[in-house]
Amino acid sequence: MVPQRVIKMKLFDELKWRGLIQDVSSPKLEEMINKGDLTFYIGTDPTAESMHIGHYSSFSVAKRLADGGHKPILLVGGATGLIGDPKPNSERPMITKEELEKNYKGLRKQVEDIFGFEVVNNYDWSKDINFIDYLRDYGKYFSLNYMLAKDTVKSRLDIGITYTEFSYMILQALDFLWLYENKNCLLQIGGQDQWGNITAGIELTRKKIGAEVFAFTMPLILDAHGNKFGKSEGNAIWLDKNLTTPYEMYQFFINQDDKMIIKYLKMLSFLTPDEIMEIEKLHNQKPELRIAQKALAEDIITFLHGKEEFIKAQEISIKIFNGENTDMMPTLVISGSKNIIDVLVNSNIAPSKSEARRLITQGGIEIDKVKIIDPNYEIVKNEVIIKKGKKSINKIILK
Repeated sequence: MVPQRVIKMKLFDELKWRGLIQDVSSPKLEEMINKGDLTFYIGTDPTAESMHIGHYSSFSVAKRLADGGHKPILLVGGATGLIGDPKPNSERPMITKEELEKNYKGLRKQVEDIFGFEVVNNYDWSKDINFIDYLRDYGKYFSLNYMLAKDTVKSRLDIGITYTEFSYMILQALDFLWLYENKNCLLQIGGQDQWGNITAGIELTRKKIGAEVFAFTMPLILDAHGNKFGKSEGNAIWLDKNLTTPYEMYQFFINQDDKMIIKYLKMLSFLTPDEIMEIEKLHNQKPELRIAQKALAEDIITFLHGKEEFIKAQEISIKIFNGENTDMMPTLVISGSKNIIDVLVNSNIAPSKSEARRLITQGGIEIDKVKIIDPNYEIVKNEVIIKKGKKSINKIILK
């Protein structure tokens, strides 16, 4: 594939073209990003021992900044992870310190191996702050009105929010201040759902020591139904190949909606704008060939696991769909109702009951090579092979 033109963009313009910039704290940031040599950080709480594809967008932005001459720091929230960032509709379950430490070690190794970023843990500078110092040195810089106006807090007021969750914002703000003072960190990046916490860090740094720091956020990666690619949504694709095999990752990307795939190529791949525009042209001409989906799968799997793993995943896919090898097929073990709609939803083959019903009634589901068109169909066997359309095939074990 030979691009017909060479598009040269400044880094900030390319990030915008890719749809990777949502909120920006200051107009000064564009020039600073284009110039290079900023120390910046991106944070994540260690709620699991691996990152998932929902993280990948943010971390790929961090890599783009690093490739543009900036210095990245990954902050793993050993302290904030013990508290839990407020979810829009419920309190996060607390994890034990032992589990958090295990997750921290897993994330640290993964980030160092894949991205090569420096890793810090906010537990190191938070653990010795006593409660009185916390209130006097940090809490006094936050008014209740300011905190209540943040979306992460405001969305929880009707159903209630604990003081523990309410304090999360201040803990994260403290991170930005500490990194500025100790690492000369001027920039924080994160998902758009973190904007309220990020700007709290900007405010704390300004009020406490009179320094100006900066931030921008990225849009969240959503599927065609508006669901996040994340662990809490039940559709996580893990970056650890022991949790999500390269074959399973290949199937995930090859099955992405035609309407969304070019957006994903821009946001997730390291392909150049020229390459993406050429792929888009070919994709629009013959979407049934899934050229764009294959390009995205190749780019991400190769980056994470190497070219050989991508080739192997592709070969396994071809063999399975030709009926040559069902032993290598992904196997899902689920429990509960054996009604076909419930099975499709519980196995994440369909994102919702309405979508499962649509797939069935339109002839898009086969069980053991028999097309099922009755949404009330009950599966009798304990092990079946379910095929969705022409692209997705899974072995399901029913308990």
